[in-house]
Parts: sequence; C-alpha cells; structure tokens
Amino acid sequence: MRARDTWVLLATIVGSSMAFIDGQVVTLALPAIQREFHASAGDVAWIVELYTLVLGSLMLLGGALADRYGRKRAFVYGVAFFTLGSIGCAFAWSIPSMLVARVAQALGGMLFVPASLAILGDHFSGNARGRAIGIWSAFSALTSTLGPALGGALIDAFGWRSVFWINVPLAAFVIAAALWHVRESRDENAPHRLDWLGAALSTLGFGAITYGLIQSSSSGWNVAVQGAMLAGFALLAYFVLHEGRVASPLVPPDIFRSRTFAVINLATLFLYGSLGAMFYEMPFVMIQAHGYTALQTALATLPFGICTIVLARLAPMLARRIGVRAVLTIGPAIVGVGYLLLALLEPKQSYWASFFPGIVGIGLGMGITVAPLTMSVINAADPRHIGIASGINNAVSRIAGLLAIAALTVVLASIYGTSLARSLDAMQATPTERAAAAAQADRLGGAHFANPALQRASIRAFENGYRGVATGCALLAALAALADAFGIEEAKLRT
Repeated sequence: MRARDTWVLLATIVGSSMAFIDGQVVTLALPAIQREFHASAGDVAWIVELYTLVLGSLMLLGGALADRYGRKRAFVYGVAFFTLGSIGCAFAWSIPSMLVARVAQALGGMLFVPASLAILGDHFSGNARGRAIGIWSAFSALTSTLGPALGGALIDAFGWRSVFWINVPLAAFVIAAALWHVRESRDENAPHRLDWLGAALSTLGFGAITYGLIQSSSSGWNVAVQGAMLAGFALLAYFVLHEGRVASPLVPPDIFRSRTFAVINLATLFLYGSLGAMFYEMPFVMIQAHGYTALQTALATLPFGICTIVLARLAPMLARRIGVRAVLTIGPAIVGVGYLLLALLEPKQSYWASFFPGIVGIGLGMGITVAPLTMSVINAADPRHIGIASGINNAVSRIAGLLAIAALTVVLASIYGTSLARSLDAMQATPTERAAAAAQADRLGGAHFANPALQRASIRAFENGYRGVATGCALLAALAALADAFGIEEAKLRT
C-alpha cells in the first residue's frame, strides 16, 4: 500500500471514529452531567436524542451535499464544525447550552460521516477498495470498542468535560491528513436541486414525536404532548407524499418496492432501536443504582464489542452455509435472550452473575447479524440505488435508537413511579417524604434523598424500571427476528 493510501485510510478511520466514539462516550458522561446541572431524566435524554435526530434525519442530505460540492470539502468542513461543537459542549454551563453545541456536532457529523466512505470509494478501486473498506470497518469497530474505556478513564480522572476535549487533537490530525493527501472528488451527475423540504419535514416530524414521548414521561399525556405527537405523524405523512412528487427525492420511493429491502429495514428499526435504548439506559443503572464508576461501566460493556468483532468475520461464512434468512432470524433471537437475561437482573449480585451473561448474549447475537444484514441491504436493492440503500439503512438504524430511547424512557418512568408509590405505601411514608419523592420523580435514578429508606426505595424502583426497558428491548428483538423469518426472500439475496 502506498504512503498516500495509508494517509487516506487513517484520515477516514479516525474521522469516522470521532462520531462513533462520541455517541457512546457521551452516555457514560450523562449521569455526571445530570448531577452537575441538577437535570431531569428528560433533560439529559435530549443530549443524546437531539444529536441523533439531526444526524440521522440529515445523513442522506449530507451525502448528497458531499456528492454535489465535493467529498473532501464536506469531510473537512464537517470535522471542523463537529470539533467546534465539541468545544461548545466542553464549555457548556447549562442543558440548553449543551443542546446547542450538540446540534453543531450533529451538523458536522452529517457531512463527514457519509463523506468518509465516499472518499474511500473514490480513492480505491477493484480489490483494493474491498480491502480498504474492510480495514476501515475493522478499525472503526475496534475504536468504537476501546473508545468508551478511554472515555470512562477520562471522566473518572478529569470530569465529563474531558471527553469532548479529546476530539480537538483528533480533528487536527484528520484535517491535516485530508488537506495534504485526499484528492477532491464529486459526482458530476448529482442532481442540481437538493430536497431541502424533505430534509426539514423528516427532521421536524421525528423531532415532534420524540418531544412528545420524552415530555410524556414527566408531564403525562397532556394537550401539548398529544399535539406534538399528532403534528409529528402529520409531518411524516406529508414527507412520504412529498418524496413521491419531487424530482430528486431524499428517499426514492421505488427503492422500497423490493419486499426484502423493506423487511430488512423494518428489522433494522426494531433491532437497532432495542440496542440504542439498552446501551443508553445501562450506564445509568450501573452508575446510579450499582455504584460503578464511568471506567468500570465502560469495561463492563467491553464483552459486547469483543463478541461483535470476533464473530463479524465468521458471520458471512455462516450465512453462506445455512442461508441469510436463517442467520438474520437466529441473530436477533439471541440478542433477545441477552435482553431477557438483563431483565432478570437482581440487586447486589456480582457483575458476572448479573450484567455479564446478558451483555455477552447481545454481543453474540449482534456479531452474527451485523455483516449479513449490511450485505443484504446492498443485495436486496436495485443496483442503481446501492449508495442510497446503504445511506437509508444507516439513517434507519440511528432514527430507531432515537425513537426507542424516547419510548422506553416512558416505560421506565411509568414503572418507576408505580413501584416507588408502592414502596411509599409499604413504609407508611409521611406527607413530607411523599412530597420529597414527588419533587424528584423526574430525575429517576439520579434522585437523592436524605432518608436512607427512601433512597433505597428509589433505587429499587429505578431497577424495576430498567427491567421493564430490558423486557421491551427483548420484544423489539423478537419482532426483528419474526420480520426476517417471514419477510425475507432468500433468492433475492444470492448475488
């Protein structure tokens, strides 16, 4: 491999890893952020949800901008804007200021994430392209696995703000490497008009639904929440109509004429929704209910990444031997078993008897699912739409996490409230104790009480809510397995 090839690979790997790592490390920092800003569970949820909303909704638009105006330009500008957002997060003094900075990060990410693979596709050709994408995938998975451990160590040693500062030296390296070694490329046949209205409709639609779900966990299903939900569904319905009429749609409607492609994306919605919700809530229960540090939490989830990396190389061979449909049915089913093991979690058990079996189960299931699912998305789509097919599946996986986190947080809050109320009745709590519990109800596991009995009751209620989330995730994984088992046409995937 030539020196220039190595630099291009390094730039795209490190650049992409910034977005992947940031998405995982921030969840480790959320308990500390909640404590410092005295925030509710809904407030800190927006730190993840708003970033995912903007990134997922605008990912396809970012790819179109890169194709039209230049992939190198989009990559460099995106990394720079992402880094400015990271600095803004590091200096945040409140939840609103943090949310503004997170939007800036997402706007940068929606440019450089799709541009990174496009740069590899343009720079390499033939067998070299396959090897380059394989190296990119392997190192991206490795950094995504080891990154949280580094982030946890930084949080414990220097505080949560340090996880955002780490992006600055990484960005400096990426920008320098891209400017010196990446050549500019663009699609000369890219459409002259971009679907700005489609991007706005999808972002506002998903945003309104997410707002409604998050607010319902603390405010109930009041008029404002119901209005937001109805507005969100109306905007998404109009988005579907708009995409069928516009000359250059963000999502070409005819791409979903393939039943197998549609089913795989539906399964992606269920499976990645469960994964996003589980790994969003897990740091809270580990840190707030079980007393783990941020580093211990990161290391505790390491078996998931190891299983995924090891089995990712074996999964394609397994798919060729028993069939893609079988693998995409068995994999999510194993993931569901992992969630059920976490739902059986009992307090005061060791890590090896509580979290470890479930985390390994999820890792084993995802390890044999990810590669066949990615290949199937490409094989099931019309050859004209291979690029957009990959982009749609990527966007679906991110939007899935957005919606599942919001929906299952409602489940957690409902179970927490019911369980805590029962405990208050059992301990014959005084009106003062009930008022204290009500005042901090929206903080869930982050609530702190001077009364030790009330504190224990709050933690038990939070653990019960987490079991409800794990059960909901198991149901989503089962739906993914069923969709693949009965919806995939095996012959469509044999290319």
